Amino acid sequence: GGIGAWRLHTLVLMSTFLLFPALGLLVSTLPNSLVSPTVKMGFLFLTILPSTVQSSIAFTSMARGNVAAAVCTASLSNMLGVFITPLLAGLLMRSELQSGGGDLLGVMQSIILTLLAPFLVGHLSRPLIGAWIDRNKGVLSKLDRGAILLVVYTAFSAAVVDGIWLRVSGFDIVTILFLSALVLSVVLFLTRKAAQVARLNKSDEITLVMCGSKKSLASGVPMAAALFAPAQVGVIILPLMIFHQMQLIVCAMIARSYGERTEIPEETEVLGEASA
Repeated sequence: GGIGAWRLHTLVLMSTFLLFPALGLLVSTLPNSLVSPTVKMGFLFLTILPSTVQSSIAFTSMARGNVAAAVCTASLSNMLGVFITPLLAGLLMRSELQSGGGDLLGVMQSIILTLLAPFLVGHLSRPLIGAWIDRNKGVLSKLDRGAILLVVYTAFSAAVVDGIWLRVSGFDIVTILFLSALVLSVVLFLTRKAAQVARLNKSDEITLVMCGSKKSLASGVPMAAALFAPAQVGVIILPLMIFHQMQLIVCAMIARSYGERTEIPEETEVLGEASA
């Protein structure tokens, strides 16, 4: 049932790989006196990344949305992002890639081995290790978060050593906060309107809003490391780090609001899911 929600998957992918990049391009057209080229570059990279997996599913569940569809669409976004994000980077950020000495085919191979291969192996191994994972969920969840924390810490530490605070000012931080809030607000508004126009039921609307409004930090940091020179990585992921925290806080509040809505009669839910 989750796989068959093709309208929902199409809208999520359009939000992730069309709406977000369009907003990133709009940001890149702003005058340098308002937004520095460094911030523009980081925001453009942020907008071409795939959606998150874990937080999208968790918030969809909290909001009582279509969790099965969230699993499918978030996974699909991440798998396609392995190919789409480098291609968009090659189209929209060509000068930055050239300055980093990036070979697009080599970059895609690196990203496939780093992100897609473990993703597929993990899913295919589920019948063999699923029970063990369920028994050790507490320890493995801490290991998972710790791995992401170490990846981010390593990348940002390298940026500090390379002098990120000499290139990023306090005004840049304020600009990133403002643009993050603006972009997130626009995407949340448009995804909800798109769900209404497409006549999605409430559970699918929740999934679209929760999955279509996020960007993956766990995927973004390795992709940035593969796409750009080491000295650029910390500056480029700074908007992503700030946006990621903002999306978690805002979407947690929205998910709680959805979750506290008046219960829909069961037969109405079933009819809505069947029609989707």
